[in-house]
Amino acid sequence: MHTFREKKCILFVFVHNQTVVLGTQDTRLAHIHEAVAFLEKQNNRVIVRNSGGLAVYLDEGVLNISLIFPGKADFSIDDGYEQMVTLIRTMFPELLIETGEVIGSYCPGSYDLSINGRKIAGISQRRIRGGIAVQIYLCVSGSGPMRANYIKKMYDLAVQESEPNFDYPRIQPEVMASINELTGSHYSVQDVVELAKEASQHLGMNLEESTLSPEEELLFESQLERVIDRHNRCLR
Repeated sequence: MHTFREKKCILFVFVHNQTVVLGTQDTRLAHIHEAVAFLEKQNNRVIVRNSGGLAVYLDEGVLNISLIFPGKADFSIDDGYEQMVTLIRTMFPELLIETGEVIGSYCPGSYDLSINGRKIAGISQRRIRGGIAVQIYLCVSGSGPMRANYIKKMYDLAVQESEPNFDYPRIQPEVMASINELTGSHYSVQDVVELAKEASQHLGMNLEESTLSPEEELLFESQLERVIDRHNRCLR
């Protein structure tokens, strides 16, 4: 397995405001437009992502972390996931964080992160010719069941009497939680950003604060246009 010391890695963190991020398969559900209309009426923004997985709910209590490995993909998909698991466990050494699919959660996967059987995070991965991005949403504060109820209602409306061609999750809101809910802690998202920085340095990542270069700004704008175009085509 590759370590952070053996390969250049960029740490990127961000937060969304009341946003439901759909996977491509979600957009193919028979009544997805009705579901999107419901979510937007509840003041949620809806977007379609290009990395793997299904619908997730993101708000100010959820920290999104990306580990970006520029260059040729020279380690396995599982190794990519393990890099993120190592980071999160290093951030919270006092917690027993388990990996494995949490049945009844939204966007379930073999690299769900949970505490006492309740899911606090999910990991996805995006691989292109120029590099790899391993991405996690980490529920820091707020109500896990509240977020799950939005996704459950979304699927109820999007599926109705139809028979989807994929096994969409049957949401059980009580299996979702935030770190603060489970531990009685009072972490803010900014607190956890600082933990991520400290853990990254401990693992050998040389972090430097930086902004986009003019060339990167142009590339960002062009990629953003592609994302918006893809979103519009998926929900046409």
